[in-house]
Amino acid sequence: MRGFQAGTYNRAMPSMKEAPAATPRPVSRTTSSGRPVEPLYTPSSIANLDYGRDLNDPGGFPYTRGIHPTGYRGKLWTMRQFAGFGTPEDTNARYQELLRNGGTGLSVAFDLPTLMGRDPDHALSLGEVGKCGVSVASLADMETLFEGISLADITTSMTINSPASMIFAMYLVVAERQGADWRKISGTIQNDILKEFIAQKEYIYPPRPSMRLITDVFAFCAREVPRWNTISVSGYHIREAGATAVQELAFTLRDGIEYVQYGVDAGLAVDEFVPRISFFFNAHSDFFEEIAKYRAARRIWAHVMKERFHAADERSLKLRFHAQTAGASLTAQQPYNNVVRTALQALGAVLGGTQSLHTNSLDEALALPTSEAVTIALRTQQVIAHESGVANVADPLGGSYFVEALTDDVERQALGLFRAIDDMGGMVPAIERGFPQKEIAESAYRLQQAIDRRDQIIVGVNDFVAEAEEPVPTLYIDEAASERQLAKLERLRRERDNDRVARALDRLRQVAAGSGNTMEPILEAVRAYATVGEMCDALRDVWGEYEEVAFV
Repeated sequence: MRGFQAGTYNRAMPSMKEAPAATPRPVSRTTSSGRPVEPLYTPSSIANLDYGRDLNDPGGFPYTRGIHPTGYRGKLWTMRQFAGFGTPEDTNARYQELLRNGGTGLSVAFDLPTLMGRDPDHALSLGEVGKCGVSVASLADMETLFEGISLADITTSMTINSPASMIFAMYLVVAERQGADWRKISGTIQNDILKEFIAQKEYIYPPRPSMRLITDVFAFCAREVPRWNTISVSGYHIREAGATAVQELAFTLRDGIEYVQYGVDAGLAVDEFVPRISFFFNAHSDFFEEIAKYRAARRIWAHVMKERFHAADERSLKLRFHAQTAGASLTAQQPYNNVVRTALQALGAVLGGTQSLHTNSLDEALALPTSEAVTIALRTQQVIAHESGVANVADPLGGSYFVEALTDDVERQALGLFRAIDDMGGMVPAIERGFPQKEIAESAYRLQQAIDRRDQIIVGVNDFVAEAEEPVPTLYIDEAASERQLAKLERLRRERDNDRVARALDRLRQVAAGSGNTMEPILEAVRAYATVGEMCDALRDVWGEYEEVAFV
């Protein structure tokens, strides 16, 4: 499964010929979260706003206007295109192309078997190998994935959660063999299991041992890989599952607070690991609400870290985030409209102060993107950066009556959800009770009802439709990728030292059953060329697999 669920809006809609003809419709008078929007905002709309307390200059607490004093004048956001398909050889070629075309960071999409901790030859992997991301089964695949790419000179983000420790260990060993210094390399591992329980459902182990894997990464990186972002707390998938902007903000930040609390409970000092926590937000189409969401996120995080956790390091107070345009907003109908949607969403993320950005491709409601579509998506960022002028001024929307009032409103609503979760004992107990899952399911249902009633217009889907369209070229991943991966896996198991693998996996089980840090035995297993499936199975032996409870 990709990092988003493209084409959500058009799944249950009538066919193009059955859709009603375009008719004049009133524009929406609410935000995407259902909050009324006034026809005009004036100074009275922000009468209670105190500049020094609530806004401050960019770079000043509580960072509402951004974490850097100069905005993008000193350094543009990282243009990090999410890519991965087929074999490691296929994806390596796409990475080389992205870098030649001006990409400034890499972001790895893994296929479903890898995300679920299964090897390509597992029965449940049939038909999924390399289809929605790249297949990575062992260190050998990771070596191929980054062949010819210096990990000392590039930042890489990897979207992986349950097997995050194993994939991260593989990346570290590749860097080590390239001669890179672990203390100098940088990048991000998503490593966010709470949003899997909430939204994407790519979990393996129960919540509490899953949290241990994450705090083990916190502790390991604090000692060994200090510039690495140890977790990317992701609201993206929460939003793709049907959450509103406010729910995305509240559940994501509350997940982040839960991770910090678990780290503190594991004996880590706040300022030892929190500076390496980053966030990952959705960039959706309600332009001003999205900008308000990013601003409110920085302000809430700064206050929580200072007042609840007593962080002293300024870096712990500064919320850094990556944004990706909304996969769920992409439509199979009139796919070239997706170029416009993506440009609008990307501009909102930039005006909201993102640190890095991925722009989706026009064809992703139909298939994995073609090289041509990916290039247009990257060019969209480059046009915004170099032609629009929005990067010339730090927080150019600061002081807007509408933006500031909306920021306050989003913050108030998010804090209300915080209180509900705190009353349940925190995010893990709330997830175990099904609270965020239920909230998101209900909001997704309300949105679909609005689309069906045509209260919410999706251009080209339920209004402004076309009777006939020319098909667009799409990328097709055939079974050859699976066959190549299966052949490589068979050869690996035949040629490696299987006794060494068995000893490493036994060691991993022993540590998992005790209280030691799991990263050390995982690294040992990776160096022995144990596979992702074998390492995940070793932990399944100790912790079992999680089955979600029904919620009412």
